[in-house]
Amino acid sequence: MARSAHAYVRGNTEKFYQWLGSASDRDLPQGPPIWICGDCHLGNLGPVANAKGQVGIQIRDLDQTVIGNPAHDLIRLGLSLATAARGSDLPGVTTAKMMEEMMAGYQAALAGESGADEDAKPKSVRLVLKRAVGRRWRHLAEERIEDVRPEIPLGRKFWKLERDERDEIAELFKSESIRRMVTALNQRDDDAPIEVLDAAYWMKGCSSLGRLRYAVLLQVGKADSAGLASYALVDIKEAAKAAAPRAPAAKMPRNNAERVVSGARALSPYLGGRMRAASLRGRQVVLRELMPQDLKLEMDQLSREEAMLAAHYLAGVVGRAHGRQMDESTKAKWRDELGRRWPKGLDAPFWLWGSVVDLISINEAAYLEHCRRYALEPTRQGP
Repeated sequence: MARSAHAYVRGNTEKFYQWLGSASDRDLPQGPPIWICGDCHLGNLGPVANAKGQVGIQIRDLDQTVIGNPAHDLIRLGLSLATAARGSDLPGVTTAKMMEEMMAGYQAALAGESGADEDAKPKSVRLVLKRAVGRRWRHLAEERIEDVRPEIPLGRKFWKLERDERDEIAELFKSESIRRMVTALNQRDDDAPIEVLDAAYWMKGCSSLGRLRYAVLLQVGKADSAGLASYALVDIKEAAKAAAPRAPAAKMPRNNAERVVSGARALSPYLGGRMRAASLRGRQVVLRELMPQDLKLEMDQLSREEAMLAAHYLAGVVGRAHGRQMDESTKAKWRDELGRRWPKGLDAPFWLWGSVVDLISINEAAYLEHCRRYALEPTRQGP
């Protein structure tokens, strides 16, 4: 997180939730209680494939999803876009214009206006989509397990499991619900046998510590006459309690894995359709098969034009995720509420602009303090 202020904001969601907790007396718009991402930053948007192999830009991380105020997703996205602009050395005027474009894109999506036109996509989105569509199993295998051989290499990222862990994981894939998740993908037989070839604890950063996280390599179906088989890589991740604030009296699954899957199906159908909730070693976990087409958006360097397009387009992605949960009357009321708080002549609504400015100042100070502590850490190269 010391690499840049943008990386710090992306990795330190806690500051955002602390701010939301202290912002209860602010004049934020109160949207209809719907499933929201809860952590709607740039890194959590990107290409996602569905079971048929179709690819679209959707929300790709739903760990913090809750039924809450959709304005919270807009503020989080606005903060992420603003820090990306600062990291690209764009002037403050551009940031103000980005907030305006963001709200215009969100409102247009709520109104049902198309955002899929190629000209509406920023260059970075078009490039990552093109790359995603062309990816195959070997790309995923080389990135995640460093080889296309049917085994997971133990080392820094993957750790050896105890026998009872392996047995529990193997038993999990005998469940009909989990089996259907794997066989549902394009060109797989519904009754194809599934065999667990390998499994390992997956160390994916500090967030993995103290929680279950496994990578499981499967063979789906039998090998053909040439000895070639179909493989799948499944991510098993413990679902922790969401820190994102939920709407009062919101009725959500008490089981955190079921909460994540429910939110994913509402917000990101391509991803949600490939996820299952389960229990493993007495804990709530979410399973999803990793697809070669699932990629992160990387927007570390933005031109002014790219920043404008990104703000409009990505807010439209969020707007469609929110809007598909609302009937026409609810969407109209929510658009009116947003418009009422957007005085004419301003680059962005007061509530959004003020929130983003406040959050940038808080995170900038925290980022510099984080860098100071990082710089003072003793080296690990010996005495």
